[in-house]
Amino acid sequence: MRHLTILIISVLTVQLTHSQINEVGVFVGASNFIGDVGATDYIAPKNPALGILYKWNRSPRHSWRISLIYSDLEADDSKSDDPRRIQRDYYFNSNLLEVAAGMEFTFMDFDLHSGDKIATPYIYTGISVAHYKNYYFSNGVQTYENNSSWAYGIPMALGFKTNYFGNFILAVEVGARYTFSDELDGSVPDNIAHLPNRFGNINNNDWYVFSGITLTYTFGEKPCYCKN
Repeated sequence: MRHLTILIISVLTVQLTHSQINEVGVFVGASNFIGDVGATDYIAPKNPALGILYKWNRSPRHSWRISLIYSDLEADDSKSDDPRRIQRDYYFNSNLLEVAAGMEFTFMDFDLHSGDKIATPYIYTGISVAHYKNYYFSNGVQTYENNSSWAYGIPMALGFKTNYFGNFILAVEVGARYTFSDELDGSVPDNIAHLPNRFGNINNNDWYVFSGITLTYTFGEKPCYCKN
């Protein structure tokens, strides 16, 4: 029985190894912030965002995906449509490094071994964690707290991709990140000693958005779902 179990595991391992098709590439785009400082536009690419990503295409309709993206987040009250924010005139700038993992679903079959030029919209969601420095505002000036934190979140992206360039997959994507933190812009200081400097709506957490393109190179054995 033990030898049979080992044999079955070995066969499944080989099958899974040969059923994978991989994508590795880059993300190039821009970011914008939605919180207690600056404008509240949902999609307003501003600061450059760069990253790398990897996908494992499990079937023609879904892929596992992991990414690493870096960007500066910036928000300026003077760019807001809210007169109260304009009068307050806070300015926020901070770098952010995000790791995200999840699943990408295509609206139509995206079989990379069909030999056809294909394109499809897709959606992506999963979990994310972002590293950022902690700030607070003292007399209207952004002040570093000499520490940093991690913000967990949920990425929600909508995109369109095509294999028109052969083994290179080009995609256009807009992805919002809802975080479980209200500290990214310094409206809620991390240090309890600075809590009197808190401001904004404490019931709304921070968001940020990555808008841009991805270019990935696909490689690997023909997967088991292929008909040919």
